Amino acid sequence: MSKEIGPVREIAMRLRGIREVTGFSAEALAEATGVSPAQVLQYETGETEIPVSYLYEVAKACGVDLTALLTGDEAHLLAYSLVPAGQGLSVDRRKAYKYQALAYRFHKPSMEPFIVTVPAKQESELEFNRHLGEEFIYMLRGRLEVRLGDDVVTLNPHDSLYFSSRTPHAMRGLDGEEAEFLDVII
Repeated sequence: MSKEIGPVREIAMRLRGIREVTGFSAEALAEATGVSPAQVLQYETGETEIPVSYLYEVAKACGVDLTALLTGDEAHLLAYSLVPAGQGLSVDRRKAYKYQALAYRFHKPSMEPFIVTVPAKQESELEFNRHLGEEFIYMLRGRLEVRLGDDVVTLNPHDSLYFSSRTPHAMRGLDGEEAEFLDVII
């Protein structure tokens, strides 16, 4: 009986394959994506969560679609990509948040939009992340606390936030409810 490979391991295998095919060493890819060489190799094992922001940076550095990393298929639409409500590509790569990719059908998009759902959690459960690029958040429902370094920002529906992704950041839903927002990574 063969053991089924989960989505994170499949993405990890594609990460390593794309890095090797494009001729990047772990050190060179680390420099291009803003992480350590050890982190590059760790993401390629599938034993740890892989941030979407890292996948985006790898796709950009290697000249492939984010869709290729997520699904193994290339996107082919060049003029537009319609994603009906609730039909974004579910990105099962991080336990802390639920992501739905919205540009997964578009060939080499210049940005990566997602619908992100963040659960309510205790302050002690916050997981900080930082990566290359910039992010834009537009709140859809619930209330969201965003930690940006030492600063704390609270977002309500229809509020927006733009920030450098190099700033250590963490998020949590407030009032015992999950928060949902549009997140655009550039």
